[in-house]
Amino acid sequence: MASSSSSSTAKPMEAVRSGSVLSNVVTVLLLLSLGFVFGMVYNANFQESHLTPFLQPLPSLLRSSPTRPSPTPVVGCGVGPPSPSPTPPQAPPPARMGFADFLAPSGGGLAHNMTDEELFWRASMVPRVALVPRRIVPKVAFLFLVTGDMPLRPLWEKFFAGHEGLYSIYVHASPAYTGSPPADSVFYGRMIPSQNTSWGNMNLVDAERRLLGTALLDLGNARFALLSETCIPLLSFPAAYAFLTGANASFIDSFPTRKRHAPFFLRRNISRAQWRKGSQWFEMDRELAVDVVAEEQYMAVFRGDHGIANMLEHYMPTLVTLLGWGARAANRTLTYTDWPRPGPHPASYGVRDVTPELLEGMRRGNGECGSGASGAVEFCFMFARKFSGDALDKLLELAPKVMGFG
Repeated sequence: MASSSSSSTAKPMEAVRSGSVLSNVVTVLLLLSLGFVFGMVYNANFQESHLTPFLQPLPSLLRSSPTRPSPTPVVGCGVGPPSPSPTPPQAPPPARMGFADFLAPSGGGLAHNMTDEELFWRASMVPRVALVPRRIVPKVAFLFLVTGDMPLRPLWEKFFAGHEGLYSIYVHASPAYTGSPPADSVFYGRMIPSQNTSWGNMNLVDAERRLLGTALLDLGNARFALLSETCIPLLSFPAAYAFLTGANASFIDSFPTRKRHAPFFLRRNISRAQWRKGSQWFEMDRELAVDVVAEEQYMAVFRGDHGIANMLEHYMPTLVTLLGWGARAANRTLTYTDWPRPGPHPASYGVRDVTPELLEGMRRGNGECGSGASGAVEFCFMFARKFSGDALDKLLELAPKVMGFG
């Protein structure tokens, strides 16, 4: 009985010990499992923040901006793969400059911030290779030296119509002028950076050189004609273009005179025999235009403290002898001006003065150019001045009949 009783007591005790051991095993397994899971999470974060730069291949270390690898997602912990980063936009390839970009300023615009010295230096550059790689169509540059508005602009627009690519337009107006032609005009956007000018002052020559310098930046410009807001064309554009681009000489009015020559100039190597006078309205080729913007020695003399007015009438005409232009200059202008009496200003023409006979007489020079084999010349002058704004309608009416355009 005693053995039976102790045997029955031992079995429950063994069962209790077995259950306790099993419980301990389960607890240990849970702790191990949790430790494994936390170890994995910690290991992933540690690798991402501390080991990644050292685990990348060598080429990645050489990049300026290494790409961080995506962390390994942990299944069951609510961590998903990161969203892909956006692809940065590709930069456009750098623009390549072509031959045409060297022929004219970028975009054809005239705005710049160069000083006169910088402009003249740039404009005086001349290609030394005689053979041009491509055919360049020569253009005539029309240089308008004006104060502000151009009342005869509609007549010039008729003159230029249909001949795009054969001409360039440049306008030097007063810096105080804020007007602008309409956007559909050939004069729109053609004003160059300007400075103040005054009648009879050498700053007008500065303006002329500024116009020439800006026009020389376009290597397609072959001829250069200086005009004012009171000038009109006496020929059609095709006739004017054919004559100018085919001429071998430049047209600069220059004749001997003793007027205004002074010892001041003699002391600076400008003799009385070299002294000249003439109209400021010229037409010249590219070679002489480069000479004008590059010339500094005599410009300083004429601008000097000599106390003599109207050097504008002498500077360019005297350059003909000072620079030895000789046969390259025709010693006359292509712009008709009437000086009916001595004085500072020429005759002007209003609506009542404009007739077919007046325009034809101007074109033929009223006998100034002599006569041809048939007793008459086709034309002597290509442009004329000085016309007021009220003559515009009459000029537009006569242009198709007398001038051959419109």
